[in-house]
Amino acid sequence: MVTISHIVNKLVDERIYLHEALSHGIASYGSVAKHLKPEIEKEVGREVDHFAIVTALRRYAEKLTKKFNGVHFDTRHSEVNLKTHIIDINVLKTPDIFDKLKRFYDLINFEKGDILHIIYGRTHVAIVTNERYKEKVLNLLQHQKIKKIEEDLVALSFTVGKERIEEPGVLFKLTRSLAWEDINIIEIISVDLEVTFIVGKNEAYKGLNALEKLIV
Repeated sequence: MVTISHIVNKLVDERIYLHEALSHGIASYGSVAKHLKPEIEKEVGREVDHFAIVTALRRYAEKLTKKFNGVHFDTRHSEVNLKTHIIDINVLKTPDIFDKLKRFYDLINFEKGDILHIIYGRTHVAIVTNERYKEKVLNLLQHQKIKKIEEDLVALSFTVGKERIEEPGVLFKLTRSLAWEDINIIEIISVDLEVTFIVGKNEAYKGLNALEKLIV
């Protein structure tokens, strides 16, 4: 049986701004309950007591505050780095593409800080690298079906302290900070102590500022 608490939690999770306001204790439970009441009653098919919704909101807010606001990043272990002129090539995954992908590593000058991330999906492969390698990568992908090429991207890399990397809620707090600024995340790449977000060039500094605000 679906409970009022279950529905309240679901509705809050679907609204990033409401989720943020409740976790920071800056939302009025009464006002939020009044706003959600028609939708909750529609789901359960009956009238719901206003104070039952308020109680469910308060309990969930306490849970959010304890779970996510306890995650902190400090200047000793965390920093944000920005790389510009990044490209994301999405190509259909075929049996013969894997041999081609192995050859990409010979193209990249890692000693100069250039990047190469190959992300395997169920049907497609995403190749994230510096724009300067575009022509060489496309030459290796000849006869492959390219779904799309996204240019003018940046890579925002956030270093997570060793003591935080396995802590629940870390990735959520990072992505939430970008979502709060209406930043579209194109790719998320997590390697060891570093989480990299691929976003549009026009959102670079807004994203950089959002992530830097998390470090205190």
